[in-house]
Amino acid sequence: MSAGRAPLLALLAAANFAAGLIAFVVIGLIEPLARDLALSRPVAGWVLSVYAIAYAVGSPVLVALTGAWPRRAVLMLGMGLLTGSALTSALAPSYEVLLLSRVVSAFGAGLITPVTSGVAVAVAAPGAQGRALSTVFFGLTLAQALGIPVGGYIAFTFGWRAAFWLVFVVGALLFAGLWWRVPRALSVRVNSLATLGAALSSWRRMLAILFTGSFLGAIYVLYTYFSPLLVERMGFGRDGVSLTLFVFGLGAIAGNIVGGRLTDRFGSYWTLVILCLMQAAMLPFYVLLPLPAWLVLVWTFVWSAGGWAFAVPQQARIVKHAPEGQSVALALNAAAIYVGVAGGAAVAGAVLTVVDLAALGAVASVAMLAALAHLIVSERAMARSGI
Repeated sequence: MSAGRAPLLALLAAANFAAGLIAFVVIGLIEPLARDLALSRPVAGWVLSVYAIAYAVGSPVLVALTGAWPRRAVLMLGMGLLTGSALTSALAPSYEVLLLSRVVSAFGAGLITPVTSGVAVAVAAPGAQGRALSTVFFGLTLAQALGIPVGGYIAFTFGWRAAFWLVFVVGALLFAGLWWRVPRALSVRVNSLATLGAALSSWRRMLAILFTGSFLGAIYVLYTYFSPLLVERMGFGRDGVSLTLFVFGLGAIAGNIVGGRLTDRFGSYWTLVILCLMQAAMLPFYVLLPLPAWLVLVWTFVWSAGGWAFAVPQQARIVKHAPEGQSVALALNAAAIYVGVAGGAAVAGAVLTVVDLAALGAVASVAMLAALAHLIVSERAMARSGI
């Protein structure tokens, strides 16, 4: 990576950090949010599900509509929406207003993440796209490593609104940073609603993109209610939950780095096959709780590393199969992330109406085997068509 590219990629990673923070900070807030607003856990979980649905619907359309805009302007708009919505969430007088603010948050992040990925691919040196994507996507994994446990700690200590104040401060600082440092003119391929229509009309490409939802949906069957599971089955309080989420985040950082390296060396498809098998084998572990705390922490680190290693090979796979419309394809991939999040959360909520939290690991493992089948079918479909 050249010296000239490094500062830009670092700033884009920081923007992704804010996007990841607003998206996933609620993982650590569900327990205190449910208590404070007298909500059931499945109802409180809708702060994640509503965000995911809004992102999945809004991100591809917004990226297409702003396809001819300067990338700096799009990033500024996204960060402005994200920051303003964080302030609204912190001040929300009701649960309904909180949900509405989450929709606006999703629109802001839905502009940031795919645009930063597209710029990373555009400025990367030949053969270094995986590492460039890994650098930019590091922001999302850092949000997992720091944002979620810190947000959970703040929520358990000072209340869930304080966590949104943290997001507001981070967003405001990055808004200023983007204004100051991002070049006004970045040369990337222009996309439009026509590009979006072409991408949606190719069922083979959409099948490949939607694997993102299958993979992450399986993980979020468990992860959506991971904090309540730790409280109920391990007896963890604020410190135990925060520590476990922090360890999960450290695993995410490790996985992001490993995923980029493996993609550049071995290719995206086989990396993804291995990760699916690894996840399917690891997820049933959580059915066995309670277990020694050290073992849960070690297992959670490895589980997270395997899960987050998926992001870079999947993005590289999508860019490979859709080079002429990569910005829209990456936006659809980012939308598929939240299709998976919403789907996994919905499945988990349905499961919890029948059985208890302990069953989620087994259900997630079955869902991951279905994701593996999805991957194999989609890859064969594209190979037959020559895409």
